[in-house]
Amino acid sequence: MSDMTSSLVEHAFEFAQHQVRALVERDPDFYPLYTEKGKWRHSKPAWTRWCDGFLPGRMWIFHEETGEQEWRDLAERYSKPLEHRKDDRKVHDLGFIFYHGTYKRWYEATLRDGSPDKSLIDVVIHAGQTLALRFNEAAGCLRSFHGENSNFIDIMMNVGIIFYAALNTADPELLARAFAHCMTTRRTLVRGDGSTAHEGIFDTVSGEFLKQTTQQGFRGDSCWSRGLAWSLYGFGTCHELTRDPTFLEVAILNADFWLSHVGDDGIAPWDFDAPPTGKLSVDQVDTSASAIAASGLFDLARFAPNSTQRRAYLDCALNTVETLVDEFLADGDEGWEGILRGGVYHIHKDLGVDESVMWGEFFFVEALQKARQFLRSDML
Repeated sequence: MSDMTSSLVEHAFEFAQHQVRALVERDPDFYPLYTEKGKWRHSKPAWTRWCDGFLPGRMWIFHEETGEQEWRDLAERYSKPLEHRKDDRKVHDLGFIFYHGTYKRWYEATLRDGSPDKSLIDVVIHAGQTLALRFNEAAGCLRSFHGENSNFIDIMMNVGIIFYAALNTADPELLARAFAHCMTTRRTLVRGDGSTAHEGIFDTVSGEFLKQTTQQGFRGDSCWSRGLAWSLYGFGTCHELTRDPTFLEVAILNADFWLSHVGDDGIAPWDFDAPPTGKLSVDQVDTSASAIAASGLFDLARFAPNSTQRRAYLDCALNTVETLVDEFLADGDEGWEGILRGGVYHIHKDLGVDESVMWGEFFFVEALQKARQFLRSDML
Protein backbone atom coordinates (compact mmCIF):
# COMPACT_ATOMS: atom_id res chain seq x y z
CA MET A 1 0.00 0.00 0.00
CA SER A 2 1.38 3.39 -0.97
CA ASP A 3 1.84 6.33 1.36
CA MET A 4 -1.04 8.00 -0.47
CA THR A 5 -3.29 5.01 0.28
CA SER A 6 -2.20 5.10 3.93
CA SER A 7 -3.24 8.72 4.19
CA LEU A 8 -6.57 7.90 2.51
CA VAL A 9 -7.20 5.16 5.07
CA GLU A 10 -6.43 7.47 7.97
CA HIS A 11 -8.70 10.16 6.54
CA ALA A 12 -11.52 7.66 6.08
CA PHE A 13 -11.10 6.33 9.61
CA GLU A 14 -11.37 9.84 11.00
CA PHE A 15 -14.38 10.59 8.82
CA ALA A 16 -16.09 7.39 9.96
CA GLN A 17 -15.71 8.45 13.58
CA HIS A 18 -17.09 11.89 12.74
CA GLN A 19 -20.18 10.41 11.08
CA VAL A 20 -20.92 8.05 13.96
CA ARG A 21 -20.53 10.84 16.50
CA ALA A 22 -22.93 12.96 14.46
CA LEU A 23 -25.43 10.09 14.33
CA VAL A 24 -25.50 9.51 18.08
CA GLU A 25 -25.72 13.23 18.79
CA ARG A 26 -28.49 13.78 16.24
CA ASP A 27 -30.43 10.58 16.99
CA PRO A 28 -29.39 9.13 20.38
CA ASP A 29 -30.10 5.42 20.97
CA PHE A 30 -31.36 4.92 17.42
CA TYR A 31 -30.23 1.80 15.51
CA PRO A 32 -30.62 2.56 11.78
CA LEU A 33 -30.55 0.07 8.93
CA TYR A 34 -30.14 1.94 5.63
CA THR A 35 -30.40 5.50 4.41
CA GLU A 36 -33.01 7.05 2.15
CA LYS A 37 -31.49 9.89 0.13
CA GLY A 38 -28.59 9.83 2.55
CA LYS A 39 -30.71 10.12 5.72
CA TRP A 40 -30.80 7.36 8.35
CA ARG A 41 -34.26 8.13 9.72
CA HIS A 42 -37.08 7.64 7.23
CA SER A 43 -40.42 5.88 6.84
CA LYS A 44 -39.34 2.94 4.66
CA PRO A 45 -39.61 -0.52 6.30
CA ALA A 46 -36.74 -2.20 8.16
CA TRP A 47 -37.90 -5.66 7.01
CA THR A 48 -35.93 -7.44 9.78
CA ARG A 49 -33.85 -6.22 12.74
CA TRP A 50 -30.64 -7.98 11.78
CA CYS A 51 -28.29 -4.99 11.80
CA ASP A 52 -28.53 -3.66 15.35
CA GLY A 53 -25.05 -4.89 16.31
CA PHE A 54 -23.27 -2.99 13.56
CA LEU A 55 -23.46 0.49 15.11
CA PRO A 56 -21.96 -0.55 18.48
CA GLY A 57 -19.60 -2.82 16.54
CA ARG A 58 -18.06 0.22 14.89
CA MET A 59 -17.79 1.91 18.26
CA TRP A 60 -15.85 -1.09 19.56
CA ILE A 61 -13.52 -0.90 16.57
CA PHE A 62 -12.95 2.82 17.17
CA HIS A 63 -12.11 2.03 20.79
CA GLU A 64 -9.79 -0.82 19.76
CA GLU A 65 -7.88 1.44 17.41
CA THR A 66 -7.82 4.70 19.39
CA GLY A 67 -8.11 3.59 23.02
CA GLU A 68 -10.48 6.49 23.60
CA GLN A 69 -12.80 6.06 26.59
CA GLU A 70 -15.55 7.95 24.74
CA TRP A 71 -15.88 5.08 22.28
CA ARG A 72 -15.77 2.47 25.03
CA ASP A 73 -18.60 4.20 26.88
CA LEU A 74 -20.71 4.54 23.74
CA ALA A 75 -20.02 0.94 22.70
CA GLU A 76 -21.21 -0.36 26.06
CA ARG A 77 -24.24 1.93 26.01
CA TYR A 78 -25.32 0.70 22.57
CA SER A 79 -24.46 -2.96 23.25
CA LYS A 80 -26.36 -3.42 26.51
CA PRO A 81 -29.88 -2.96 25.07
CA LEU A 82 -29.22 -5.85 22.68
CA GLU A 83 -28.52 -8.49 25.34
CA HIS A 84 -32.11 -9.79 25.29
CA ARG A 85 -31.62 -10.70 21.62
CA LYS A 86 -29.55 -13.67 22.77
CA ASP A 87 -32.89 -15.49 23.08
CA ASP A 88 -34.20 -14.33 19.69
CA ARG A 89 -35.28 -17.48 17.86
CA LYS A 90 -36.90 -15.62 14.95
CA VAL A 91 -33.73 -14.67 13.09
CA HIS A 92 -30.61 -16.36 11.74
CA ASP A 93 -28.47 -13.26 12.42
CA LEU A 94 -27.25 -13.68 16.01
CA GLY A 95 -23.66 -13.98 14.83
CA PHE A 96 -23.87 -10.54 13.25
CA ILE A 97 -25.21 -9.09 16.49
CA PHE A 98 -23.10 -10.83 19.14
CA TYR A 99 -20.02 -12.29 17.42
CA HIS A 100 -19.08 -9.64 14.90
CA GLY A 101 -20.68 -6.63 16.54
CA THR A 102 -21.04 -6.44 20.29
CA TYR A 103 -20.47 -8.86 23.16
CA LYS A 104 -17.53 -10.80 21.76
CA ARG A 105 -15.70 -7.51 21.14
CA TRP A 106 -16.73 -6.32 24.60
CA TYR A 107 -15.35 -9.48 26.19
CA GLU A 108 -12.09 -9.10 24.26
CA ALA A 109 -11.82 -5.52 25.55
CA THR A 110 -11.94 -6.85 29.11
CA LEU A 111 -9.23 -9.37 28.22
CA ARG A 112 -7.01 -6.54 27.05
CA ASP A 113 -7.74 -4.74 30.31
CA GLY A 114 -6.49 -7.79 32.21
CA SER A 115 -9.85 -8.30 33.91
CA PRO A 116 -11.89 -10.69 31.76
CA ASP A 117 -15.62 -10.52 32.41
CA LYS A 118 -17.02 -14.02 32.00
CA SER A 119 -20.61 -12.74 31.99
CA LEU A 120 -19.92 -11.18 28.58
CA ILE A 121 -18.68 -14.37 26.96
CA ASP A 122 -21.67 -16.15 28.48
CA VAL A 123 -23.94 -13.88 26.43
CA VAL A 124 -22.09 -14.83 23.23
CA ILE A 125 -22.27 -18.52 24.09
CA HIS A 126 -25.98 -18.26 24.90
CA ALA A 127 -26.63 -16.57 21.55
CA GLY A 128 -24.75 -19.36 19.78
CA GLN A 129 -26.82 -21.97 21.58
CA THR A 130 -30.00 -20.14 20.58
CA LEU A 131 -28.96 -19.97 16.94
CA ALA A 132 -28.24 -23.71 16.96
CA LEU A 133 -31.92 -24.32 17.73
CA ARG A 134 -32.62 -23.40 14.10
CA PHE A 135 -30.91 -26.60 12.96
CA ASN A 136 -33.01 -28.74 10.61
CA GLU A 137 -31.97 -32.33 11.27
CA ALA A 138 -33.39 -33.67 8.01
CA ALA A 139 -31.73 -31.07 5.79
CA GLY A 140 -28.55 -30.84 7.86
CA CYS A 141 -28.46 -27.04 8.02
CA LEU A 142 -29.76 -24.02 9.90
CA ARG A 143 -33.02 -22.70 8.52
CA SER A 144 -33.24 -19.08 7.47
CA PHE A 145 -35.84 -16.67 8.77
CA HIS A 146 -37.56 -17.05 5.41
CA GLY A 147 -38.97 -20.50 6.19
CA GLU A 148 -38.52 -24.02 7.52
CA ASN A 149 -37.36 -25.20 4.07
CA SER A 150 -34.82 -22.42 3.46
CA ASN A 151 -31.07 -21.99 3.94
CA PHE A 152 -29.40 -18.66 3.13
CA ILE A 153 -25.73 -18.21 2.22
CA ASP A 154 -25.83 -15.30 4.72
CA ILE A 155 -25.93 -17.83 7.56
CA MET A 156 -22.26 -18.63 6.90
CA MET A 157 -21.50 -15.30 8.57
CA ASN A 158 -23.46 -16.40 11.64
CA VAL A 159 -22.60 -20.07 12.09
CA GLY A 160 -19.23 -19.02 13.53
CA ILE A 161 -20.96 -18.10 16.78
CA ILE A 162 -22.11 -21.73 17.14
CA PHE A 163 -18.53 -22.94 16.64
CA TYR A 164 -17.44 -20.34 19.20
CA ALA A 165 -20.04 -21.55 21.71
CA ALA A 166 -19.15 -25.18 21.05
CA LEU A 167 -15.42 -24.65 21.51
CA ASN A 168 -15.92 -22.65 24.72
CA THR A 169 -18.24 -25.25 26.26
CA ALA A 170 -16.80 -28.46 24.76
CA ASP A 171 -20.28 -29.26 23.47
CA PRO A 172 -20.06 -31.92 20.75
CA GLU A 173 -23.67 -31.48 19.62
CA LEU A 174 -23.16 -27.77 18.94
CA LEU A 175 -19.96 -28.57 17.08
CA ALA A 176 -21.70 -31.20 14.98
CA ARG A 177 -24.54 -28.87 14.04
CA ALA A 178 -22.19 -26.07 12.99
CA PHE A 179 -20.02 -28.47 10.99
CA ALA A 180 -23.05 -30.03 9.28
CA HIS A 181 -24.40 -26.62 8.32
CA CYS A 182 -21.12 -25.68 6.65
CA MET A 183 -20.91 -28.94 4.75
CA THR A 184 -24.54 -28.77 3.58
CA THR A 185 -24.00 -25.18 2.45
CA ARG A 186 -20.84 -26.23 0.64
CA ARG A 187 -22.71 -29.02 -1.14
CA THR A 188 -25.86 -27.09 -2.07
CA LEU A 189 -25.06 -23.36 -2.32
CA VAL A 190 -21.39 -23.17 -3.38
CA ARG A 191 -20.90 -24.04 -7.03
CA GLY A 192 -17.91 -25.72 -8.60
CA ASP A 193 -16.52 -22.46 -9.96
CA GLY A 194 -16.65 -20.79 -6.53
CA SER A 195 -19.78 -18.75 -7.18
CA THR A 196 -22.70 -19.01 -4.77
CA ALA A 197 -26.48 -19.19 -4.72
CA HIS A 198 -28.35 -17.02 -2.26
CA GLU A 199 -30.88 -19.59 -1.06
CA GLY A 200 -31.35 -23.34 -1.01
CA ILE A 201 -34.77 -24.99 -0.73
CA PHE A 202 -35.18 -28.38 0.98
CA ASP A 203 -37.99 -30.87 1.43
CA THR A 204 -38.99 -30.36 5.08
CA VAL A 205 -39.79 -34.07 5.64
CA SER A 206 -37.07 -35.93 3.78
CA GLY A 207 -34.45 -33.16 3.89
CA GLU A 208 -33.79 -33.63 0.17
CA PHE A 209 -32.22 -30.60 -1.49
CA LEU A 210 -34.63 -29.32 -4.13
CA LYS A 211 -33.22 -26.20 -5.79
CA GLN A 212 -31.13 -23.05 -5.66
CA THR A 213 -33.08 -19.82 -5.66
CA THR A 214 -32.75 -16.23 -4.44
CA GLN A 215 -34.50 -13.47 -2.56
CA GLN A 216 -32.11 -10.64 -3.40
CA GLY A 217 -30.04 -11.78 -6.36
CA PHE A 218 -30.87 -11.47 -10.05
CA ARG A 219 -31.82 -15.13 -10.57
CA GLY A 220 -31.66 -18.39 -8.68
CA ASP A 221 -28.66 -19.44 -10.78
CA SER A 222 -26.89 -16.07 -10.65
CA CYS A 223 -24.13 -14.97 -8.27
CA TRP A 224 -25.41 -12.23 -5.97
CA SER A 225 -22.21 -10.44 -4.95
CA ARG A 226 -23.06 -9.89 -1.30
CA GLY A 227 -23.85 -13.59 -0.93
CA LEU A 228 -20.48 -14.52 -2.38
CA ALA A 229 -18.80 -12.09 0.02
CA TRP A 230 -20.70 -13.63 2.97
CA SER A 231 -19.49 -17.08 1.92
CA LEU A 232 -15.86 -16.03 1.41
CA TYR A 233 -15.70 -14.30 4.78
CA GLY A 234 -17.84 -16.87 6.61
CA PHE A 235 -15.98 -19.99 5.51
CA GLY A 236 -12.73 -18.18 6.30
CA THR A 237 -13.96 -17.46 9.82
CA CYS A 238 -15.01 -21.07 10.32
CA HIS A 239 -11.54 -22.19 9.23
CA GLU A 240 -9.93 -19.74 11.64
CA LEU A 241 -12.03 -21.13 14.50
CA THR A 242 -11.63 -24.83 13.71
CA ARG A 243 -8.61 -25.09 11.37
CA ASP A 244 -10.68 -27.44 9.25
CA PRO A 245 -8.99 -27.51 5.81
CA THR A 246 -12.28 -27.99 3.94
CA PHE A 247 -13.50 -24.59 5.11
CA LEU A 248 -10.28 -22.98 3.89
CA GLU A 249 -10.67 -24.68 0.52
CA VAL A 250 -14.17 -23.23 0.12
CA ALA A 251 -13.07 -19.73 1.15
CA ILE A 252 -10.24 -19.89 -1.39
CA LEU A 253 -12.63 -21.11 -4.09
CA ASN A 254 -14.92 -18.16 -3.34
CA ALA A 255 -11.99 -15.74 -3.25
CA ASP A 256 -10.62 -16.90 -6.57
CA PHE A 257 -14.03 -16.41 -8.21
CA TRP A 258 -14.24 -12.96 -6.65
CA LEU A 259 -10.79 -11.95 -7.86
CA SER A 260 -11.47 -13.17 -11.40
CA HIS A 261 -14.79 -11.30 -11.69
CA VAL A 262 -14.20 -7.90 -10.09
CA GLY A 263 -12.25 -5.21 -11.85
CA ASP A 264 -8.84 -3.94 -10.78
CA ASP A 265 -10.57 -1.47 -8.48
CA GLY A 266 -12.15 -4.32 -6.46
CA ILE A 267 -15.70 -2.97 -6.71
CA ALA A 268 -18.39 -5.54 -7.44
CA PRO A 269 -21.73 -5.13 -9.22
CA TRP A 270 -24.77 -5.98 -7.10
CA ASP A 271 -24.97 -9.31 -8.96
CA PHE A 272 -22.21 -10.70 -11.15
CA ASP A 273 -24.81 -11.99 -13.63
CA ALA A 274 -26.97 -8.87 -13.76
CA PRO A 275 -28.02 -7.73 -17.25
CA PRO A 276 -26.08 -5.03 -19.11
CA THR A 277 -28.97 -2.56 -19.18
CA GLY A 278 -32.20 -1.75 -17.36
CA LYS A 279 -33.25 -1.15 -13.76
CA LEU A 280 -31.31 -4.19 -12.53
CA SER A 281 -28.24 -3.37 -14.58
CA VAL A 282 -24.77 -4.64 -13.76
CA ASP A 283 -23.80 -0.96 -13.60
CA GLN A 284 -25.34 -0.80 -10.11
CA VAL A 285 -22.44 -1.52 -7.78
CA ASP A 286 -22.73 -2.75 -4.21
CA THR A 287 -20.03 -1.19 -2.09
CA SER A 288 -21.22 -3.19 0.94
CA ALA A 289 -20.40 -6.46 -0.84
CA SER A 290 -17.01 -5.05 -1.79
CA ALA A 291 -16.27 -3.98 1.80
CA ILE A 292 -17.26 -7.41 3.17
CA ALA A 293 -15.04 -9.15 0.64
CA ALA A 294 -12.11 -6.85 1.39
CA SER A 295 -12.35 -7.57 5.10
CA GLY A 296 -12.62 -11.30 4.43
CA LEU A 297 -9.64 -11.21 2.07
CA PHE A 298 -7.47 -9.54 4.70
CA ASP A 299 -8.23 -12.49 6.99
CA LEU A 300 -7.81 -15.09 4.27
CA ALA A 301 -4.36 -13.71 3.38
CA ARG A 302 -3.15 -14.91 6.80
CA PHE A 303 -4.10 -18.49 5.95
CA ALA A 304 -3.32 -18.60 2.23
CA PRO A 305 -1.26 -21.71 1.41
CA ASN A 306 1.31 -19.87 -0.70
CA SER A 307 2.79 -16.42 -1.12
CA THR A 308 1.25 -15.88 -4.56
CA GLN A 309 -2.29 -16.33 -3.25
CA ARG A 310 -1.53 -14.29 -0.16
CA ARG A 311 -0.25 -11.42 -2.28
CA ALA A 312 -3.27 -11.60 -4.59
CA TYR A 313 -5.73 -11.45 -1.69
CA LEU A 314 -3.90 -8.57 -0.04
CA ASP A 315 -3.65 -6.63 -3.29
CA CYS A 316 -7.37 -7.01 -3.95
CA ALA A 317 -8.29 -6.05 -0.39
CA LEU A 318 -6.04 -3.00 -0.44
CA ASN A 319 -7.16 -1.89 -3.91
CA THR A 320 -10.78 -2.25 -2.83
CA VAL A 321 -10.25 -0.15 0.28
CA GLU A 322 -8.45 2.51 -1.74
CA THR A 323 -11.27 2.70 -4.29
CA LEU A 324 -13.98 2.76 -1.63
CA VAL A 325 -12.24 5.66 0.10
CA ASP A 326 -11.34 7.51 -3.07
CA GLU A 327 -14.66 7.16 -4.93
CA PHE A 328 -17.45 6.26 -2.47
CA LEU A 329 -16.64 7.98 0.80
CA ALA A 330 -19.46 10.40 1.62
CA ASP A 331 -17.02 13.08 2.74
CA GLY A 332 -17.90 16.28 0.93
CA ASP A 333 -21.45 15.11 0.14
CA GLU A 334 -23.29 17.74 2.17
CA GLY A 335 -26.11 16.35 4.26
CA TRP A 336 -25.23 12.70 3.66
CA GLU A 337 -25.35 10.97 7.05
CA GLY A 338 -23.62 7.68 6.22
CA ILE A 339 -19.97 6.91 5.68
CA LEU A 340 -20.00 4.88 2.47
CA ARG A 341 -22.25 5.52 -0.52
CA GLY A 342 -23.18 2.98 -3.19
CA GLY A 343 -24.55 0.20 -1.01
CA VAL A 344 -27.52 -1.99 -1.87
CA TYR A 345 -29.97 -3.57 0.57
CA HIS A 346 -32.83 -5.13 -1.42
CA ILE A 347 -32.91 -4.08 -5.05
CA HIS A 348 -36.21 -5.82 -5.86
CA LYS A 349 -38.02 -4.14 -2.95
CA ASP A 350 -36.30 -0.81 -3.75
CA LEU A 351 -34.89 -0.60 -0.24
CA GLY A 352 -31.52 1.06 0.30
CA VAL A 353 -30.38 1.07 -3.33
CA ASP A 354 -27.29 3.24 -3.93
CA GLU A 355 -27.40 4.27 -0.27
CA SER A 356 -25.46 3.76 2.94
CA VAL A 357 -26.27 0.45 4.63
CA MET A 358 -25.31 -0.51 8.17
CA TRP A 359 -23.44 -3.72 7.32
CA GLY A 360 -21.56 -1.84 4.61
CA GLU A 361 -20.62 0.80 7.18
CA PHE A 362 -19.45 -1.84 9.65
CA PHE A 363 -17.41 -4.03 7.30
CA PHE A 364 -15.91 -0.96 5.64
CA VAL A 365 -14.70 0.29 9.03
CA GLU A 366 -13.47 -3.22 9.85
CA ALA A 367 -11.59 -3.31 6.54
CA LEU A 368 -10.05 0.07 7.38
CA GLN A 369 -9.00 -1.36 10.75
CA LYS A 370 -7.35 -4.35 9.08
CA ALA A 371 -5.66 -2.12 6.52
CA ARG A 372 -4.24 0.00 9.35
CA GLN A 373 -3.03 -3.13 11.13
CA PHE A 374 -1.31 -4.44 8.00
CA LEU A 375 0.35 -1.07 7.52
CA ARG A 376 1.69 -1.21 11.07
CA SER A 377 3.01 -4.73 10.57
CA ASP A 378 5.69 -6.21 8.34
CA MET A 379 3.19 -8.40 6.48
CA LEU A 380 2.91 -6.28 3.33
